[in-house]
Amino acid sequence: MKIVYYSYGGRYRDNPRALHQRAVSRATIDAEHLWLADPRYAGDFPAGTATVPVRTPQAVAALESADLVVADNHLPAWGKRPGTTYLQTWHGTPLKRIHRDALSLFSSEDLLSRLDDDVTRWDVLLGPSEAAAVPLRAAFGFAGSVPVTGYPRNDALLAPDAAERRARVRAALGIEDGRVAVLYAPTWRDDERVDAGLGFRLPLDPDRFAQRLGEGQVLLLRLHHLVPDAQRGRDVRGVVDVSDHADINDLYLAADVLVTDYSSAMFDFALTGKPILVFAHDLEHYRDVLRGFYFDLHEIAPGPVLTTPDEVLDALADLDGVRAEFGDRYGAFRDRFCHAEDGRAADRVLDLVLPTAVVTPASAARA
Repeated sequence: MKIVYYSYGGRYRDNPRALHQRAVSRATIDAEHLWLADPRYAGDFPAGTATVPVRTPQAVAALESADLVVADNHLPAWGKRPGTTYLQTWHGTPLKRIHRDALSLFSSEDLLSRLDDDVTRWDVLLGPSEAAAVPLRAAFGFAGSVPVTGYPRNDALLAPDAAERRARVRAALGIEDGRVAVLYAPTWRDDERVDAGLGFRLPLDPDRFAQRLGEGQVLLLRLHHLVPDAQRGRDVRGVVDVSDHADINDLYLAADVLVTDYSSAMFDFALTGKPILVFAHDLEHYRDVLRGFYFDLHEIAPGPVLTTPDEVLDALADLDGVRAEFGDRYGAFRDRFCHAEDGRAADRVLDLVLPTAVVTPASAARA
């Protein structure tokens, strides 16, 4: 059989990456694996990985000849042949509104219509949790199967080698033993896209962080892929720009605390059990004007909802206090949004979408 993968505009990332790695490791799966790749990210793909350039006739031909298509975002138009299964994994638990629930995202009805055409080809849409499956189905108007499997990309966070991987990544990033690594991963904003010529500002200033906490903490700056160059060229002691790091799971494991805003990162990071600070400096604007939410942030947040840089820095200086105050809320958050995650999501998903002839007996018994 032929499996074609696509992630984030031609990168080697996310749920498709996790499913590819697991499918390759399962010896009884006899398949040709092919990625739609952007040449700019060729270095992220493992040596020997078969690729075709994304957004080319070769890519369309690959999709039209596939037995299984695995994607985490919308694909360009292609003719789906009978017998092909299109698995849409999506790329995160939606806190912020998406697709038809966020019409301000789209410059024209024509663009939205083209994305809706892609939805009509989907056979399976993954649900990371029961709570997330509801808005995902509704936003896309998807009437097909939405199995709640957990996310394959999160299996690595629960893998037996997670501690060893953490040590290896921290060493590679130059993080000394005993130093607190703060992962700062804000989402993008529809009115601050650098690639659209719009302004971008970083609410938590790296210089202020370094001045206040730089002796005992290091800031790992992970910008959204739509604004990756916004801080490039800045050299601040104790701040490491990890925006180009290929696998965010490395950063989740290496970090000791997450600072984010409305990103789906908080739902994945919660699997680590480490503190989460929500820096909602523009909460009212983002909620009421820009995008909107599916869940009340104050109700579900697994940590403090903070509105100023000083509040964030104060919380980072007292992480023990954060753990003590928000332990119960953190547990409730995990129960609601992480209940399907057990480190075996990739096997569950492959068992769902692969013909029974190529499913390993061991994994089928566990499903």
